[in-house]
Amino acid sequence: MTPALTGDRHELDGRAGRLSYYRAGTGAPVLLLHSINAAASAFEMRPVFEHLQPRFQVYAPDLPGFGYSDRSKRLYDIELYVHAVNDMLDRIAQDHGEIPVLAFALSLSAEFLARTATQRPARVSKLVLINPTGFRRGSDAFRGPEGSSREIPGFHAVVSAPLWGRGLYGLLTRRRSIRYFLARTWGSDNVDEDMVAYDYITSHQPGAEHAPFAFLSGRLFSKDIRTLYEALQQPVWVPHGIRGDFKDFSEAAWTESRSNWRMTAFDTGALPHFERPEPFFDGLDRFLDEPV
Repeated sequence: MTPALTGDRHELDGRAGRLSYYRAGTGAPVLLLHSINAAASAFEMRPVFEHLQPRFQVYAPDLPGFGYSDRSKRLYDIELYVHAVNDMLDRIAQDHGEIPVLAFALSLSAEFLARTATQRPARVSKLVLINPTGFRRGSDAFRGPEGSSREIPGFHAVVSAPLWGRGLYGLLTRRRSIRYFLARTWGSDNVDEDMVAYDYITSHQPGAEHAPFAFLSGRLFSKDIRTLYEALQQPVWVPHGIRGDFKDFSEAAWTESRSNWRMTAFDTGALPHFERPEPFFDGLDRFLDEPV
């Protein structure tokens, strides 16, 4: 497997186990978190990683179960991914001191970042949540007990059973399957070919199936996500797409009454930073230049 990003790759051992992360650029620190899916990695944040380097020192980890990070068979749950975010914030503090960090998260990882930002508000200055989960129809009901998940009982045991688990994962990560799911993410067949190639490589490493099985079971989705989002006090920018399988933001209207929230729709799928980089980065730069 080759590195997903340019810059230096480092490793740390923390509460989430062994984490690999990329670091490049100079200036104030920025944290980038990729999404969770069958073939996830820091590659998903490549355009943002490259765009920010002239102004910031950018940190982009491979989250637990992905990329060069620990892929061992263990419990993959919300707490583990929140630990990973905290491990990265602590590493950044070692390099830069206890200053607030600008943090980005893609899709489901927005839920882990939001939880961390409510628990440690002094450590996160602004949040950029790219096409986050937790805004589709019915999301207003996600006000469950703190830290609870939307896991489907028994589902993880079924999909990960030794007799067919590896075979199922193999079907999900064939080149044809990867291209199919990316097309549904893009909302078109015009997917990024480099991402197709890297997704195939990273999803065929030893232990690659463990985190995706937890994802499929619903274990990583927060049952209290609406409560978390509403508790955020930092400035939040939400760029999102209007095409593909992840375009439902029908329950985002509540953010209009919150002065710290801003939603921006792009004529893209769920990865506007790949599809429409110029308008995406224009909007991002304006958000970054606004005072906290």
